[in-house]
Amino acid sequence: MSDPRQLLGYRAVQEEGLDDWRFFLMKLHARFATGSFVKGLELVTRITDAAEAANHHPDVVLTYPHVDVDLSSHDVGGVTSRDIDLARQISAVAAELGVEAVPREVSTLELGLDVPAADEVAPFWAAVLGYDVRARWPEVFDPGGRNNTLWFQTSPGATGEVQQRFHLDIVVPREVAEERLQEALAAGGTLVTDGHAPAFWVLADRHGNKVCICTADGREPDEDA
Repeated sequence: MSDPRQLLGYRAVQEEGLDDWRFFLMKLHARFATGSFVKGLELVTRITDAAEAANHHPDVVLTYPHVDVDLSSHDVGGVTSRDIDLARQISAVAAELGVEAVPREVSTLELGLDVPAADEVAPFWAAVLGYDVRARWPEVFDPGGRNNTLWFQTSPGATGEVQQRFHLDIVVPREVAEERLQEALAAGGTLVTDGHAPAFWVLADRHGNKVCICTADGREPDEDA
């Protein structure tokens, strides 16, 4: 990992043994259970010091019981050795402060829209939402990192005057996915298909509305391969 601009894929990140972190959607994600706002602010301050020293800056959200941290190299659009190094430093800081990592709690919610051709509608959605178009993926995203990404799934039948074809993707750590699946089935859902597992499982509620439980396993490209 000598090249700090080399994108790392799912398998390479897994081999780094970052127990506090989970990798999906081209980012490292961590949650630290601080238990108080004061302890959270102390952790954020220490993260800031480490980030400034490395000249590499994460996205950090401070709430009363948690600090959420996302790491990616924005200049190349994914995870690199810079993120691995800073993740290790942040974990060390948290351990020093007695703050526990709770990686099973991290997740990201995406919105998916079935369309005949993404390039025909992406500019519209970017304009109406105030988003940017992602060059490498059929999606538009909030450049401020606050709001949910909207991605476009190619569906040739989604033409004419049909009901709007949105669905949700909930992206979770690999070890959580099948537990979440079973909980959803117990709550009245049905399994539409597991043909793409462990990348994703498609479920439906009692009315047929679909949702995907997703992981990085088999979904993220192995850029380092």
